[in-house]
Amino acid sequence: MTRTPLLLSAALLACAALPARAQAPAGASASAVPTRAAPTLTLDGARRAVAGVEREAARLSRTFCVVVVARGGEVVAVARQDGVLPAICDVARAKARTAARYGRPSRAWAELLGRGNAGALATLPDMFAVEGGVPVLAGDVVVGAVGVSGASAAQDGLVAEAGAAAIR
Repeated sequence: MTRTPLLLSAALLACAALPARAQAPAGASASAVPTRAAPTLTLDGARRAVAGVEREAARLSRTFCVVVVARGGEVVAVARQDGVLPAICDVARAKARTAARYGRPSRAWAELLGRGNAGALATLPDMFAVEGGVPVLAGDVVVGAVGVSGASAAQDGLVAEAGAAAIR
């Protein structure tokens, strides 16, 4: 066996580990590349949402799971209160992702479903049409969402709204 394939493999792996650099098109400076700074949901904001949910949960004497997601549905924070089953957090995450990715409260989709639009909703990816997911806005831009589960859908929605309001 020769050493050439081994050395070539090692060289390819070393090149793959180098950081990628974005390059401007030929003849354009890097500053000419159009960019836009978009508002984002921070970890601090997600923690404030969790605190808002915990305050409302205490007021209602209920326990919940809260999941805060970024605009694309990526989880930023999760809090599962004592006694809440782990599967409930999956439901809260689905509600949050629906609100973040579609920019509307999950309740809006539940209402649409209640009016007999199941066929249309069934074709939408990442759709969870149950109240309890509320988008978080920075101005008119969706930056994330709060999803809550653990009680009735109406209570989940009320508590999620309290979490979203704690960020605003």
